[in-house]
Amino acid sequence: MSDWKEYKFSDFVEINPSVKIPKGIPVSFVEMKDLDCSVRYCESSQLKELTGGSRFMNGDTLFARITPCLENGKICQVRNLKNGYGFGSTEFHVFRGKEGVSDNDFVYYFSRWDEVRDFAEHNLEGSSGRQRVSKEAFDNLFLILPPLPTQRRIAAILSSLDDKIDLLRRENATLEAMAETLFRQWFVVEAKEGWEEGKLGDWVVIKRGGSPRPINDYIAPSGYRWLKISDVTNLNSPYIFQTKEYIKESGLQKTVYLRKGSLVLSNSATPGIAKILCVDSCIHDGWLYFPKSSFSKIYLYLLFKYIREDLVNLGNGSIFTNLKTDILKDYKVVKPDAKTLENFDHHVHPIFDKLYSNDIQIQTLIQTRDGLLPKLMSNEITI
Repeated sequence: MSDWKEYKFSDFVEINPSVKIPKGIPVSFVEMKDLDCSVRYCESSQLKELTGGSRFMNGDTLFARITPCLENGKICQVRNLKNGYGFGSTEFHVFRGKEGVSDNDFVYYFSRWDEVRDFAEHNLEGSSGRQRVSKEAFDNLFLILPPLPTQRRIAAILSSLDDKIDLLRRENATLEAMAETLFRQWFVVEAKEGWEEGKLGDWVVIKRGGSPRPINDYIAPSGYRWLKISDVTNLNSPYIFQTKEYIKESGLQKTVYLRKGSLVLSNSATPGIAKILCVDSCIHDGWLYFPKSSFSKIYLYLLFKYIREDLVNLGNGSIFTNLKTDILKDYKVVKPDAKTLENFDHHVHPIFDKLYSNDIQIQTLIQTRDGLLPKLMSNEITI
């Protein structure tokens, strides 16, 4: 570790560097909601006329500086910006490697290190509702860091894992699109006149989850998994492998405990999101579940994806759209004959088996990456 040395964070990383964007060219616009903590890269398809806000270039890292975005780990590296430039919210800092001192890719991973994130979370300023970490706060963060060649080797190791994760996610997006296309082809384009008409509630038992209250009295560091809508809003997978929160055993009497393999559907906040549990979990009253169904779990999952826009339009609520149980029960559907449903499941199950297998690989790669990152940053593992 003799070639590692101590740096002040602001001497190691350029914070909110000046970016001169040529006039008259389309510029990518990035909002806080575009930062997804589960993926490395942030790509924006929005183009807007350049106004105020932060400015950045391809390769820069966007680091959330406001609660709760900071606590949720909203940190992304930008790429594929139109003409190489972007601008956006002032609620994130822009980090960039310093020429001859630090590598851009290393700066991204370095920013995800708990030593940096924890420092930021413990140096918030402002009102309790909207606290921010200032640029000046990083003048008080000192860390022992490697020289450029080592930085690049560390970044290459972690990048190889992220590249594999990205590849698997892209494959899964293709697989799920294939399954959705099959569903439309079989049950919309080629729908048969003789299929039975009715309401979804005629063939599916629809129930709502439950919440012990006040919920904060039941939240615990460990215990029974507690599924929140926020756990899935940015989840680009049919499957749920983890939750951020847990509840105490005493809360079980006032909630619904579902086993692995259950299908759930969000009914409030962000309604109409269907997911399949890969872990046992408790669900609150913002979720619907289906203890009995004449349709397979995968058929229902694809049906809910297909009719989601309709369901959201039928929902109501003064603040949030609410997908009430009766709306789903009364939704008009056509029930295909048993043989067609069986044949469809036979065709689509291999797709979901592959989706699940890829997701298992993704979870393993994420655990490997997240386990390696602090060890590489602290030189616990020498390369």
